[in-house]
Amino acid sequence: MKYSWKFKLECVSKYKNGEYIKFSGTQKQRQHFMIYVREWAKAYEDLGIDGLRHSSTNKDWTPEQRFELVAKVLAGNSIRTVSKNAHISYGMLNQWVRRYNEKGMDGLQCKKGRPTKQIVMKKKTKKSKLSISEQEELKLLRERNEYLEMENEYLKKLDALVSKREAAEARTKKQK
Repeated sequence: MKYSWKFKLECVSKYKNGEYIKFSGTQKQRQHFMIYVREWAKAYEDLGIDGLRHSSTNKDWTPEQRFELVAKVLAGNSIRTVSKNAHISYGMLNQWVRRYNEKGMDGLQCKKGRPTKQIVMKKKTKKSKLSISEQEELKLLRERNEYLEMENEYLKKLDALVSKREAAEARTKKQK
């Protein structure tokens, strides 16, 4: 749920003054809400009122800025602590660390959008020429297949007529 910056500011000021913040919900939901309030208070301390506002666009992080945060994690700080201090999500920083470990600085490059598909062209295979006996066999198999398909259609129609006749006989028996 998105909260307005005014509501956040009100909650932060009450939190700083030690006042009770009204919240309707279960005790567990209240505990979760208070985690948000503490995060808002930290953002307000670090960034001022702009820390509570919703940004219309996401911040573009340069590879150097990303590396600074990754270096802090690699130096032994926890991902949660570094992400909270930088005001980014834990998952994003975790992803940067993983990419850095896999690909180095190339993994921290800004990649926007979906990667392009690599189109693989299949080589045309030459059809092997069939011998005369194979051609005759293929012709016979095709004729047999056509015959069986027609027989199948005939049996389906016959079955439909029989079931229709039986249904009509059952209706006439009920009427008598």
